[in-house]
Amino acid sequence: MNENELFFRTIQSGNVENLGLQLDRDPDLANIKDSRGFTPLIFATYFGQEEIAKLLIEKGADINAKDASGNTALIGVSFKGNKDLVDLLLAHNASVNIQNKNGTTALSFATQYNQKTIVETLLRHDADKTIKDNEGKTALDYAKEKELNEIIELLN
Repeated sequence: MNENELFFRTIQSGNVENLGLQLDRDPDLANIKDSRGFTPLIFATYFGQEEIAKLLIEKGADINAKDASGNTALIGVSFKGNKDLVDLLLAHNASVNIQNKNGTTALSFATQYNQKTIVETLLRHDADKTIKDNEGKTALDYAKEKELNEIIELLN
């Protein structure tokens, strides 16, 4: 196993102390990508590793880096509904309106997965309700399709 693989395995394990030692040895690890294009921050947030995400941000991880599909950490956690991670990323200036390769934003994903609290949070951080994805749909369009009345109210 090479150093990069070991680094990603450490992230998944949640061992903050070991990760800190690896980053002290090689600070560039904070922004490497795995075979799927995941950055350490995207990987950590995917697995709900909040303490590791904090450490990576502290060590210079690019908050708006994209994976091979164009997803950022914020886009990824928005559909999972992890408010603590959404708050952490937004507190460190994650761009709320970045679109992935399908034109999907964090707001659109949060809407599609019925994550009302995340939708509220993103809107408070100036999420643009008018952004359309590659299918020409806004978050509101998805909310209406799925009859998500509480989210429709938020987006109107």
